[in-house]
Amino acid sequence: MVNLASRALGAGVVATNEDTFADAENLLVAAPAEFRPHTFGHKGQIMDGWESRRRRGASAGQPHPTDEDHDWAVVRLGAAGVIRGLVVDTAHFTGNYPESASVEAASIPGHPSPAEVAEAEWVEVLPRTPLRGDSAHEFPVDSAVRFTHVRLNIFPDGGVARLRVHGEVLPDPRELDGLTFDLAAQEHGGVAEAASDRFYSSPHNLNAPGRASVMGEGWETRRRRDKANDWVRIALAGGGEALAVEVDTTHFVANAPGWADLAGYDASAGGDPATDADGWFPLLPRTRLQPDTRHRLRPAPGRPVTHVRIDVHPDGGLARLRVTGRLTEAGRAALALRWFDAVPAAEAAAALTEAGLTAAEAAELTAARPLGGPVAARAAVAGLSPSDGPDGEHSSRRRSAAWRLLGI
Repeated sequence: MVNLASRALGAGVVATNEDTFADAENLLVAAPAEFRPHTFGHKGQIMDGWESRRRRGASAGQPHPTDEDHDWAVVRLGAAGVIRGLVVDTAHFTGNYPESASVEAASIPGHPSPAEVAEAEWVEVLPRTPLRGDSAHEFPVDSAVRFTHVRLNIFPDGGVARLRVHGEVLPDPRELDGLTFDLAAQEHGGVAEAASDRFYSSPHNLNAPGRASVMGEGWETRRRRDKANDWVRIALAGGGEALAVEVDTTHFVANAPGWADLAGYDASAGGDPATDADGWFPLLPRTRLQPDTRHRLRPAPGRPVTHVRIDVHPDGGLARLRVTGRLTEAGRAALALRWFDAVPAAEAAAALTEAGLTAAEAAELTAARPLGGPVAARAAVAGLSPSDGPDGEHSSRRRSAAWRLLGI
């Protein structure tokens, strides 16, 4: 899954109570933590991670911290989404790692200040759990809520090298209305679901933000010694119409594929792109590729897609794959319903009142979640309690506004 706390996506540490020894921003560095022994700065051994000072008792004469004393760092996720797993990595922290840690999460719309972040409603997604030194601790998260921020708490003090927050990107559909954008991009919810080969580098690099600066930031396969070919399947941000494709072999000079073709799949009717081989249809024919080149191509128009598969022949590497397009009505509706079902109740109700419903109607529709598919959502909107008095004549107009918000 995508690392929602990726600096490349826009994640950042917005607040911390203590990082005297080592900067909390190190938590988000993409590369694994490094250690260079006997490398000292004016505060001691330089550590590649976040490290707080040693805690002492809160009052005079108390040399030891209490059980509840702790340090914390708040991370704004690069892309809001549903958290499925966490990695708390104490690499190289052997005599100075925290005894335990917990993680909380919050959904804070807009562009909040650190003070507004501090006042948010936080939900525990990882209870206080013991840690080991020099270890990457992997924790599953059982939550269906869309979050924008996480807070790492360490007890009582110490150092953590890296924090990874893996999950499903879930954008606000209102931010995409009327736009053409890269349907495959991680920042919008695209994810590389499967690949034939990931020997040298990850297929997640194909739809990563920005341009690859070196060959290692792309996807590269081993050399094939058979007559088959390599491929990557990407689930798009939502069902859409592909308008343009870019197949980028930048930096792949001696190991670019000779050819590539692109296929599409529409899973909106319930098919499974992993098993339904007959459901795939061509978007681009087999096309000759040049090394170290951005190939701008036009796909076959007309058919909506929820997934694409890039086939390279016979093997080699790609820097990026871009699929520029726009959401279809059905794709927008599916995204809007997933988003509405996942945001916290207060945020869902606020979106409905902004769309035109009364506070009572918004509360009633929010309480009916999860709405699921469009049919259930239409029934829920149509079943709102009728308004009394002169306001009743406007209820149909208000409900139409709610339908537009949810794309139904």
